[in-house]
Amino acid sequence: MKRLLEAELVYGRLLPVEEPHLIERYNKALDGFGTPRTALSGFRIDMTGFSPEIADELGDRDYLDPNRVNRRFIVMTPEQVNLPVVHTSFSNTAALMHEFFAANARAINAVTIRDALYGEIEDSVSVVRDIDDLLSINEVRFRVLSAEDMLGKAAELRGLVDRLKTVPNAWSDDAMLTRMVELAKQTGDIRQNALVPDQLVFRHEAYWANHFGGVYVFLDGKATTVICDPTVPGFRRSRPWQVSYIALDDHRRIFDFLVSTKRLELPRASWVEPSGLFQHRADMTIAGLVNESDPTADLEKADRIWLQTWMHRNADRVAAEGSYPFLQEAIRTVAATGEIKIDEVEPKRRFQLVRAAPDHPDQWLVNRLISQMVPYDFVSRFVFDKQGFYAAYERYSEKFRAYVVATLTGTYLQDKAAFRRKLYGIREDDANA
Repeated sequence: MKRLLEAELVYGRLLPVEEPHLIERYNKALDGFGTPRTALSGFRIDMTGFSPEIADELGDRDYLDPNRVNRRFIVMTPEQVNLPVVHTSFSNTAALMHEFFAANARAINAVTIRDALYGEIEDSVSVVRDIDDLLSINEVRFRVLSAEDMLGKAAELRGLVDRLKTVPNAWSDDAMLTRMVELAKQTGDIRQNALVPDQLVFRHEAYWANHFGGVYVFLDGKATTVICDPTVPGFRRSRPWQVSYIALDDHRRIFDFLVSTKRLELPRASWVEPSGLFQHRADMTIAGLVNESDPTADLEKADRIWLQTWMHRNADRVAAEGSYPFLQEAIRTVAATGEIKIDEVEPKRRFQLVRAAPDHPDQWLVNRLISQMVPYDFVSRFVFDKQGFYAAYERYSEKFRAYVVATLTGTYLQDKAAFRRKLYGIREDDANA
């Protein structure tokens, strides 16, 4: 993990919190959660206010996510909208936070000048015991408080202003006027500054949840599709009249579902050739096979000639796994015919030939699922499924870890947006990255 930290491949792009008054505001938010205060003189936070340093100090990675539902947040500054979410139980936490920031920008800008906002993204359940609990979450409500009680003071001042306007002779109440002056010194002119958030309820769209080893939930109007391990509690039993269930190892059904809902971009020369995705996955496959055959191999020093020599010497291993010759043949087929007849491809290999439809709102979620189906491609796993990447990284040999970090640093981190656009067709930048 030290290599990942040094290369900023984990907990990268976080916001430092070092000023004493900001640390005190953060601590007051922790007080509000009933969580021990931090004694740190500085730490970093992500979009939700999660701090890896405080998590280490408390010995609790879930200090802002105690039951892995009803996620807590601490907003210190509007700048957090540009940060990633580095620890969450739901893949759409970042999207919900973006919606909250966008819908309440004026209030967030005004309040965080003098205060910090904190609270919970409240779901309709408090604990997830089975799939039905996940499916019960149709919308979320942001319950918002403020560390210095700026919201409460603004509401009190608003009430006093209304009383002054409506109650005869209220202007002669010296105690009330004095209180109004005191409040106004703290809140500013509430006629100009909107201190109360405007929108707090948001739709809970398609997502991945890390419960039960990982559950994908896709929504198509009134139809819901769940993809997960069939041993998950509630599989095919929770709301069977309105939910379709697909086992995570049923490659044919998963693929057919994604195609039928137009979530996949099928292999055609128009995007395959300029993207280089097939060759990328072929290269990733060979690197993985080298590591499996010899964990001490120094892939950082391996050039094309070395790799070609290795493939010749290990032709049986390469052929038995099959991905490299399959992808090379796919490259030739696309060049010759312009497309691949996907129905003629073995179901478990189809995911090596596709990417998420770039114009579909679920493209990040679909690419996450694809990356899980193509495990040798650690680059795609890092881009779309960091939890899965970090779990796989822990199983890598030291030499392969060094190669993985060097590869990600020399490719993806050079220009993330350009890399995502070229390989996956993602045209707009996204804070999930």
